[in-house]
Amino acid sequence: MSRLAVVTAGLSEPSSTRLLADLLADATVAQLGPDTVVDVIELRPLAHDLANAFATGFPAGELPAAIEKVASADGLIAVTPVFSASYSGLFKMFFDVLDSGALEGVPVLVAATAGTARHSLVLDHAMRPMFSYLKAVVVPTGVFAASEDWGSGGSVVGELATRIERAAGQLAALVSGRPAGRRTDPFEDVVDFETLLNS
Repeated sequence: MSRLAVVTAGLSEPSSTRLLADLLADATVAQLGPDTVVDVIELRPLAHDLANAFATGFPAGELPAAIEKVASADGLIAVTPVFSASYSGLFKMFFDVLDSGALEGVPVLVAATAGTARHSLVLDHAMRPMFSYLKAVVVPTGVFAASEDWGSGGSVVGELATRIERAAGQLAALVSGRPAGRRTDPFEDVVDFETLLNS
C-alpha cells in the first residue's frame, strides 16, 4: 500500500487548482491501485497556522498533522496557482516549515494553474528548482493548466488530459519502485549513553 500526499494552494472555492490536484491524484491512483491512501492538504485553511509558525517558530493547530502527512508520504503532488510569475506565497510558506530532509528522495509531481499559458514556465523556473533544493525527485513531466484548458463542468480539453496521464504514470512508476514506509525515525534505535561509554 502506498501513501500519496496532495498539497493544493488554491484560494477560491471552487478552485481550478484543487480540481487539477484531484485529477492528478485520481490518475495516479488509477496506476498505483485502489489501495493507495491519498491525503489532501488544502493550504488555505492553514494560512493562520502557517503565519503563526513563522512568527513563533513552532507549528501549531492543524499544521503539524498536515506536515506529518507530507513527511510520511511515498509520493507528493504539489499544485499552486501562479501569482507574479511564480508559486503563491502560501505554497512557499508550507514547504518552508517542513523539516530539513523531509522530502529527500520523495517523488514529486509539480503542477500549476493560471489564467494564461504565458505563466507555464513557472514549473521549470520556480517549482522544479525549489523541490530540487529540497532533494526531492521531480518527475519529468510537469502539468500546467490555463483557463483555456478547462471545458464546461471542470472537464479538460486539448492536451491537458494527455499531460495529466503522462505525469501520473511517471509519478506512479517512481512511487511503486520505492519500498513503502521508506523513512524511519532516526531516534528509534538509539543506543543509551551508558552502553556507549562501556563499549
